[in-house]
Amino acid sequence: MAVNKCIKYLLFFFNLLFWISGCIILGVSIYLKVSKDGNLITSQSLPGIDLMIAIGVIILVLGFLGCCGAIRENRCLLLVFFISLVVIFVLLLAAGILGAVEEKKVKNWMKDRLKKFIPLSSQKDNVIEDLEKLQKELKCCGLIDGPSDWTKTPESCRCNATETDCKSNAIYQENCSDKIINLVEQHMEVVLGIAFSIAILLIFGMVFSMVLYCQISKKDGLTTTTTA
Repeated sequence: MAVNKCIKYLLFFFNLLFWISGCIILGVSIYLKVSKDGNLITSQSLPGIDLMIAIGVIILVLGFLGCCGAIRENRCLLLVFFISLVVIFVLLLAAGILGAVEEKKVKNWMKDRLKKFIPLSSQKDNVIEDLEKLQKELKCCGLIDGPSDWTKTPESCRCNATETDCKSNAIYQENCSDKIINLVEQHMEVVLGIAFSIAILLIFGMVFSMVLYCQISKKDGLTTTTTA
């Protein structure tokens, strides 16, 4: 009985942390989504914010299910919680393996997403404005083929001859897709660290939920036998 209570409260505490982390992820993601500094180019080519929102919602729902299952000692909720964690763990593992093995395909997918903005000069004003901000920030020009992506080279492509990225005609020659991909690669360690932390939380959640599920099943079995 004491062990059962200990597992119960451990699972509740775990799910509370799980739920709070979901709130934080969801809140930060929504803030970034509605932020005025949001860039249409990066948000549409790299739907990381939308993915974060989805993850935050899923964690919120799972945390709620886990808390209810632990407090009420409901086997059905605990089983749903356990299966959901297993599915997420498998998907997370598969995504990590796919990202490592098919790195080139991921880069090509990112470039394909950016190609839809070509030709750049025919895009809407808000898209062009965001693209020019991106070019100034990353010191690049164009998305795929460099300056030739523009029918008329904008001022944001022009650079100071003293800059190391300024190679010829005082215009940045490197395209922005390569810069975006390099930026993603630089932050990959952080992403892997977050994914690893989530994986550890998922393992603990699976262990606690299954132990509590077994304890409740055993207790219900004993109660049925005694009644009989």
